[in-house]
Parts: sequence; C-alpha cells; structure tokens
Amino acid sequence: MPDSSKVAVLIELGTECLGFHTGESSGREGSNALGFARYRNGSDAPSRLIEIVRQPNTDMQALEAARAVFEAAGFDTVVCADRPGRIIDRLVRPKYNDALRFLDEGLALSEDMDKTCCLGLGYPDGPIERVTRGDLSWHYEVCTALFRMTGQIAYSPARRAVIAHDRAHRLS
Repeated sequence: MPDSSKVAVLIELGTECLGFHTGESSGREGSNALGFARYRNGSDAPSRLIEIVRQPNTDMQALEAARAVFEAAGFDTVVCADRPGRIIDRLVRPKYNDALRFLDEGLALSEDMDKTCCLGLGYPDGPIERVTRGDLSWHYEVCTALFRMTGQIAYSPARRAVIAHDRAHRLS
C-alpha cells in the first residue's frame, strides 16, 4: 500500500487493523500509509470525528498531511496507534455490554439506566438507547471483531446483541 510518489496514502478502515493492509514487521512497521475511521454508531449518522491510525514508524510528514486534509474538510481528528477498536470502540463497547448485561440481570429498566446516565453523568443519551438505536446486530459485529483480536472478555458480545444478530441473519 505505501506509495513513495504520494505524500500520504489513506486507507479507510472498518473493524480491521491497518496492518491487515500494510503487513506487519516485528513492531517496525510504518510508511506513508495511514488508516482512518469515521466513527458511527451503527445506522446513526457518522460523527465529525476521524481517528487517524498510525504505525510505530509512520512518516510524520504523511501524518500531518492526512490531518490537514481531514481538518480542511471540516472534521475533527485524533491520532491513535494501530490497535483493534482504535479509541472510541475500545472505550464505548464495554460500556454498552455492561449496560446490556445489567438489563439482563434486572438491575433496572432500560429507561431508568438511560435516565441515570443522562441526568447523573450529563450524557445526551443513555447506553441502552444509543446501542439499540445504532443496531444491536452492528454492536455484535464490532464486539466480535474486538473480542477475536484482543481476547478481552469486556468485548464479548452481550446476550441481547447475540440474539439480535442471530435473528437478523436468520430472518434475512
């Protein structure tokens, strides 16, 4: 994927890591190829945030060029290492899984958990509302990819997401 005739090569990422496209070399990978992902909550409109993915030896001129292109187009940017889930999914997916598990355990109704997060923490919407609106099947797909790559139990899809995914695929 690197191309020395270009300042930067940008590769849009889904749930995969940049190394899938560029290869990996004992922790020394990097070039003018960068990944990017625009966060979206399933079927919600995408956010204005672009996560720019770098590798250990990414060319800094390429990184600055990528940032400049996205910011000139009106996006906000953050830079992160080439890790599964990048920043946002690594932060929010365990939170959504916990909320879904709390719902299964009967801790509270979804409306009460969402209201608590909105009023108590100042969130614009609660975790159950957000993950359900974005599509539980999509949440399952993202969590499954993260769990497969990290082995961390926090990313193991919650029961309600598994059911939603299985129903969607059985009915389609």
